[in-house]
Amino acid sequence: MKLWIPGPTEVRPELRQALAVPMIGHRSREMRALLERIDPLLRPAFGLSEGSLATPAVHSVSATGLMEAALRGAGRRRVLSLVNGAFSERFAQVAESLGREVRRIEAPWGEIVPPESVERVLAEEGPFDALTVVASETSTAAATPIAPLGEMLRPYPQTLLLVDLVSWIGGAAVDFEGAGIDFAFAGVQKALALPPGISVLAASPRYLERAREVKERGFALDPLRIVEGHVARKTPATPCIPLYFALERQLEEIGRAPGGWEGRFARHRRMQKLTLEWAEGHGLTSFPDPAQASPTVSCIRAGELDTARLVDGLAQEGFAISAGYGRLKGETFRIGHMGDHDEAGLTELLAAADGVLERIGG
Repeated sequence: MKLWIPGPTEVRPELRQALAVPMIGHRSREMRALLERIDPLLRPAFGLSEGSLATPAVHSVSATGLMEAALRGAGRRRVLSLVNGAFSERFAQVAESLGREVRRIEAPWGEIVPPESVERVLAEEGPFDALTVVASETSTAAATPIAPLGEMLRPYPQTLLLVDLVSWIGGAAVDFEGAGIDFAFAGVQKALALPPGISVLAASPRYLERAREVKERGFALDPLRIVEGHVARKTPATPCIPLYFALERQLEEIGRAPGGWEGRFARHRRMQKLTLEWAEGHGLTSFPDPAQASPTVSCIRAGELDTARLVDGLAQEGFAISAGYGRLKGETFRIGHMGDHDEAGLTELLAAADGVLERIGG
């Protein structure tokens, strides 16, 4: 089955092979050397310049774990959460589970929160310890621009910008410092095209300074323990070592591929365009405004189409796509054109979808 779902996505045989290396000790010189090799390779994924003071790190936890870790270090009082889908709502729920007072600004699923609403709440209802946002809302394929939020926060230095990059990083450019981000995180099973099990992050000096002031940050999800342990090459606990080897290989190969990171981002934009043109050819439309749509996943309005029959029909042809997520079940379907997929493979998938639609009358 070829995975065209919005994650986990297809993993190349070469990367699966990288998982089969002999085991090493996590306190060994070999592990320290592996971490030393990963850091400079990881920096371009976050757009970190050579002289950047931000700290990248890797941790053996899901992205939801790093979502919680980000909040643990941001302060213990108030959080402003931009909610426009299932995973941005999760960010708010995690904050509430930690006892934070959460002020949601909600937009209809498929849209982005209006910047003027954010500006008004910051001015009238602050201060907030943090603002949470999902760059690419996987449930709806809506993409929220991050840089305008960072600019908006400049007059509010007490408010840290925490960004979920889960279905964005590896598929589109990140400008961590230029956008004013303080903590960003992502799992590796989407546009970085690795098996799930580890996550990557970057933290600003301002975030780490704040975290040091916060008491009771927990243990396994203490962001300082995670970041400082990574920097010291002493992971807080035994990590998922094989995935670190696979991450090194993937980052290395992305960097030396034709066009490097920019070439990868351009390929994702081309696949998005191809998918939306295919949908339009069948009288279907993007759920979010195409101008605000993620380059890594497309969420398509189903109209009168029976999404269950489309998903099942493609499965019979050897392709997996996803039905609508949560409240969008039956109303949309999603194609994850991310990671190491390319236009040739996408064309094959869409040709198979043409055949299924012809059979089911879509």
